[in-house]
Amino acid sequence: MTSIMTNAAAMAALQTLRQIDTNLEMTQRRVSSGYRVETASDNAGYWSIATTMRSDNAALSTVSDALGLGAATVDTAYTALDNVVEVMSSIKAKLVAASEPGVDKNKINEEMKQLKNQLVSSAQSASFSGENWLYNSGVNPLGVKQVVSSFVRGADGSVQVTTLDFDTADSILIDIQDSSRGFLTKAIDAYPLVENQPLPVTRRDYFLLDMGDAPVAVPPDTVNEIAIDTSTTKEQLDDMIAVVDNIIQQLTDSAATLGAITSRIEMQDNFVSNLMDVISKGVGRLVDANMNEESTRLKALQTQQQLGIQSLSIANTSAEKLLTLFQN
Repeated sequence: MTSIMTNAAAMAALQTLRQIDTNLEMTQRRVSSGYRVETASDNAGYWSIATTMRSDNAALSTVSDALGLGAATVDTAYTALDNVVEVMSSIKAKLVAASEPGVDKNKINEEMKQLKNQLVSSAQSASFSGENWLYNSGVNPLGVKQVVSSFVRGADGSVQVTTLDFDTADSILIDIQDSSRGFLTKAIDAYPLVENQPLPVTRRDYFLLDMGDAPVAVPPDTVNEIAIDTSTTKEQLDDMIAVVDNIIQQLTDSAATLGAITSRIEMQDNFVSNLMDVISKGVGRLVDANMNEESTRLKALQTQQQLGIQSLSIANTSAEKLLTLFQN
């Protein structure tokens, strides 16, 4: 039936054109934004997952920055400690040289004083961003230092920040408040370090640096600074050499620990970087638009839109043909 009141063909064409326009608008938005799921209305589930994972990626980016800061702090401590080991080796060599007959022990002692000053300078300079793991001027011990290593989200949605821990008791060289807390300031008994010691056991404590808090031993009068003069005996030199060698061994162990932490931080930093890339790829699979498909769909919808407009035009002009029936 043909009616001038209701144009069913035009209504059908208009409905089709509206659907085409809706699809075209959605496709154009995907092409312009690059996202298949840009808002929660596009796909609430995927949008929620993507938003959470983007937030976690931002946290991991902060972790990466913290790892960089921690690595710099550890590297600073390691570099200074490595220098201290070299200086300690020089002090040991000076003491060995002092054991030779006819040497000027006073001159050797002057050289050792300069080396000791270098030890203090190295320890004081080992500071990065206000952190110094080798020198302590505070009343309390520096304690355990933490380096942020990762951000973890549990299966139940709980979150946790994990850290790498380092006890600075294994690295403190100088403690001006409590000499017993520093490798270079504490007293060390030479008796068990020297071979073929006679009985009875007698403590012979030596310390390398006097920072104002002289080490205390039992009895106190057995504590001596590692320093020499013309009256220094061969036995005393043997004790000093043994104590210095013991300090070098402890410092070497400390440097090895810092080196292991540096290696761990580097591995963790690489892992965090790779993890961030994987998360970004996973989010992309959920919400990114396939530009090849969308561009093809856009071209098809533009063609459909033109055809729809043409169909609506034809449907609207069909009613005009009725006028010929009323003409002469």
